[in-house]
Amino acid sequence: MSSIFVLDQDEALDFYVGKLGLEVNTDQDLGFMRWLTVNVPGQPDRTILLEKPGPPSMDEATAERVRELLTKGAAGGWLGFNTDDAYRTFEELKAKGVEFTDEPTERPYGIDFGLRDPFGNAIRVRQVAG
Repeated sequence: MSSIFVLDQDEALDFYVGKLGLEVNTDQDLGFMRWLTVNVPGQPDRTILLEKPGPPSMDEATAERVRELLTKGAAGGWLGFNTDDAYRTFEELKAKGVEFTDEPTERPYGIDFGLRDPFGNAIRVRQVAG
């Protein structure tokens, strides 16, 4: 499992499920927190926890610092996804209103492009050469 911080889990669901096309794996209210995970369709063993900074993993002062860093795009969270067709995926995401940090670029290992989620987490999408 991977974990990234998000400021609003409902907004995160809209982005990761509604725009990127992931599926909800678990959405459970534990009382002290909401356990919300998503995964690439057909890959339920590789989940991403969309975690709000705060208890139980950190105190409120630490959570506030993490929220501040996240808002500035400096929290360091990032995800990577593979695709069979980087250009097609880019156009599909663009049509859904996703904002990009860079367009598809040919590199020695394949083609990739970058975007950020609404909270500042970096995402790379790549098509491996082969």
